[in-house]
Amino acid sequence: MAAKKKHWWQQRKRRKKSKKAGPARWIAGAFLALILVVGGLRLIGYENRTQVPTEQEKAAMVAAKQKAFIHKLAPEAQRLQKKYHVLASITLAQAILESNWGNSKLATDCHNLFGVKGTDPKTTKVMLTKEYTNGKWTTIKGRFQVYASDQASLAAHAALLAKGTTWNTNQYQHVIAADNYVAAAKALQQDGYATDPDYPTKLIKMIKSYDLERYD
Repeated sequence: MAAKKKHWWQQRKRRKKSKKAGPARWIAGAFLALILVVGGLRLIGYENRTQVPTEQEKAAMVAAKQKAFIHKLAPEAQRLQKKYHVLASITLAQAILESNWGNSKLATDCHNLFGVKGTDPKTTKVMLTKEYTNGKWTTIKGRFQVYASDQASLAAHAALLAKGTTWNTNQYQHVIAADNYVAAAKALQQDGYATDPDYPTKLIKMIKSYDLERYD
């Protein structure tokens, strides 16, 4: 059967429809492209925000870590105060100052918060550390004690202050006798614990800044 011949007005209608569809497709395509561009920019902005924290966010993260460090050690420091009469605020301030909030190499590798040295190769590790001698800070290599935990380091430190050294059992008697953190901090210098002349001042400032006295 022969195909039906289309009239001229039917062909004209089809051409008109094609002309109308052209701009509509272009507008739809442009709108879709705009959505993709805006979405991509938002995604990039989000990634930048998550990858590069602001100074305020960094400060908040540091504060949270410091708070967690104190809360982790505070119960043991309080227990040791009852046992050895070493103020918890002093123990915490010393641990913070000497281990840089538990971030020092000695602290992370050996749970050694106070830079305690040792001699037995089985329970020690050779490390580099800084000491204040002859009026200046110097880096030395020494053998330092390894502890099973941060709490074990605290316990050994409190026992040292309470029992003294092998050559003088009353080495730190003024620290033990102190009834407040200011007196105890100064007694550590007086009794020969620290070589840093600013050690007591640093401890007192640390205790005040983080309200460590509340643990005494």
